[in-house]
Amino acid sequence: MSLYERMQNELQQLAATGNLRSLPHIEHHDTKVTVKGKQMLNLSSNDYLGLASRTELRAEFLATIQPETFQPTSSSSRLLTGNYLAYEQVEQQMATLFGTESALVFNSGYHANLGILPAVCNAQTLILADKLVHASLIDGIRLSTSKCIRYRHNHYIQLERLIEEHQHTYEQIIVVTESIFSMDGDKANLSELVRLKKAYPNVLLYVDEAHAFGVRGEKGLGVAEEEGCVQEIDFLVGTFGKALASAGAYIVCKKVLREYLINKMRTLIFTTALPPVCLSWISFLLERLPQFKAERKHLMHISEQLKQALISKGFDCPSDSHILPMIVGDSRATIATAETLQKKGFYALPVRPPTVPEGTSRIRFSLTAALTESEIQQLIEAL
Repeated sequence: MSLYERMQNELQQLAATGNLRSLPHIEHHDTKVTVKGKQMLNLSSNDYLGLASRTELRAEFLATIQPETFQPTSSSSRLLTGNYLAYEQVEQQMATLFGTESALVFNSGYHANLGILPAVCNAQTLILADKLVHASLIDGIRLSTSKCIRYRHNHYIQLERLIEEHQHTYEQIIVVTESIFSMDGDKANLSELVRLKKAYPNVLLYVDEAHAFGVRGEKGLGVAEEEGCVQEIDFLVGTFGKALASAGAYIVCKKVLREYLINKMRTLIFTTALPPVCLSWISFLLERLPQFKAERKHLMHISEQLKQALISKGFDCPSDSHILPMIVGDSRATIATAETLQKKGFYALPVRPPTVPEGTSRIRFSLTAALTESEIQQLIEAL
């Protein structure tokens, strides 16, 4: 069998089980999208604060840009000539906002998670990762030379048992988790993880705040800010590509870690840097991030409204956030449910294996602050 024949067979198998994916053709209209000629309310966006559709913000930002200052490409890696002043400005802003020694910007959250752990780990490192961490973290773990054990999701009794069992075998143990998990929308107990870290001298903590940055905490800095433990997290990672309506990612950390990553992290060293204009937009929004309190409050309100409706209709909804799963189970049934919702004007997408375990296919509602309470009520009635 040739390579192409094997590919075709695998694609046919995916289609037969309802797990074949394809890229959609989408036209965007603020909070709505048009797909296959039908306009629908977008319930699958990561624009959590609704900033991407705020034309007044874009207009205000564009007024600061002139042809001579508009820089659409860096044309180089940061270690060559791509380290524009906009990078240094954003990193200083982030360190100041979080009250940390330093910050470092990456091209994407995937780049960050793919590169940090391989850079800092060795054969004397044990990684203990939550069972439900993102694919980018799993790939980063695989690229490292470390042994990894996956502990049951948010099961800290098992995690502590693993730490106790291995604390004298390895030089360092890195506990890896997300703060808000992308598929169930539930939350890690960062305070408990910090307690475990403090109890064992060779334990470090890696937290991915991709789905929390911008929407949680008084200033929108994430769950770590909300729980008052920013300074206790060794690797505090997040993204600008969701709530902040831009691109790229960050780590806020100690200076020694920042310098080490600059010298050892392959996904930073060997890639062309983000365009400086993108960093200018990030800086523009970071100045305003603490001011979006009303958006954060509204997002939490409509999220709780939908969660209670899902529970009342018999669905298990473990969410603690603006990401709300409606677990259907079978992939084909989930696709049919999504198609029904789309016919009713709601662009809600099915999430199927391998993204989630077999038998847990679900509709994943990803809410944004741009949605109105009336629109959420219409969705509830459609359910």
